[in-house]
Amino acid sequence: YLDVLKSIGGNSIRTWSTGDAKKILDDAYDNGISVCLGLWVGHERHGFDYNDEYAVTAQLKAFEQDILKYKDHPALLMWAVGNEVDLFYENFRVWDAVEGIAKMIKEIDPNHPTMTVTAGIDPAEVFMIKTYCPSIDILGVNTYGGIQHLSDAVRMYGWDKPYMVTEWGPYGHWESPMTTWGVAVEATSKEKANFREIAYKSISKDVDLCLGSYAFLWGHKQEQTPTWYGLFTKEGNATQSIDVLNSCWGNNHRNRAPILHSFLLNNKDKKESVKIKRGKDCVFTYEVTDPDNDSLKYEFQLMPESTDKKSGGDFEKTPEPISFKVVGNSNHKITIKSPKKPGAYRFFIYIRDGNKNIATANIPFYVK
Repeated sequence: YLDVLKSIGGNSIRTWSTGDAKKILDDAYDNGISVCLGLWVGHERHGFDYNDEYAVTAQLKAFEQDILKYKDHPALLMWAVGNEVDLFYENFRVWDAVEGIAKMIKEIDPNHPTMTVTAGIDPAEVFMIKTYCPSIDILGVNTYGGIQHLSDAVRMYGWDKPYMVTEWGPYGHWESPMTTWGVAVEATSKEKANFREIAYKSISKDVDLCLGSYAFLWGHKQEQTPTWYGLFTKEGNATQSIDVLNSCWGNNHRNRAPILHSFLLNNKDKKESVKIKRGKDCVFTYEVTDPDNDSLKYEFQLMPESTDKKSGGDFEKTPEPISFKVVGNSNHKITIKSPKKPGAYRFFIYIRDGNKNIATANIPFYVK
């Protein structure tokens, strides 16, 4: 979607690794977009042992080849040495490895700065990176619900070099409301867009240390649900958050996404932990408008709650949709029969405007 990024005023993308790097760099260059190229530094939680000197050296040598291969590409902006290597880690020697990689980069490629990216920010991480990684020029921070406090936290914890917000978006699933049966409640596309606007204004205020930000996720992925983080859906439709970025980056020339104002189950909000008996009516009501008065099409989908939930953005399988019986469907209301099998489910609504824009929402409910 680099053409869309260019059209709404975006100027840079970030990758987690060098997979398919040549194509990404070439495509970005063709669109006038720079690339923060990531080096996927091994995670302790995935089994990488930073006490294994052979593994650490092999990783360093592999990255050396990447630096030599891509350092002169005109789209290259900087190197990101690792993404969230601090997530659930215990071995602090990872920071020695990060420093070794960053130092190697500076020797081979003095023309591009180095950054390492952490999962949130805390005093210990800042201390470790400042103490053990002097070759790191920029701190990248992935943060979601805490975005409005980041600029204060950076200073409070003692970071005095430049920083970037390397992931930001809706509230993360780990910091969202939970149902009584323990699943996270996802914001609607409108709620996500509203929060993104607040977040971007917060990022933009720090003109002294913050170099910029990368909105997450420029694409789509299954993480808790198929719609939680993606700025697009799987088929390439843009959500209302794209309109927010378009506006924040100084543009107003695109056809805008539908706006879903409410989505209720039996007149209850998604945060109310709705429980329904097997085979009973589920009445879903919704209110939607389109800022361009486009003709709208509606799709509904029923899924069992995901059982393949990981951490740190690791790959998850998307649950298979299941069929459901429609009892009635008219006037912004659809009534279905609840599944006969007890358990946790989500009912999704997708509203398309025919111009590759979409509104999304889902309600978790429990069949007893």
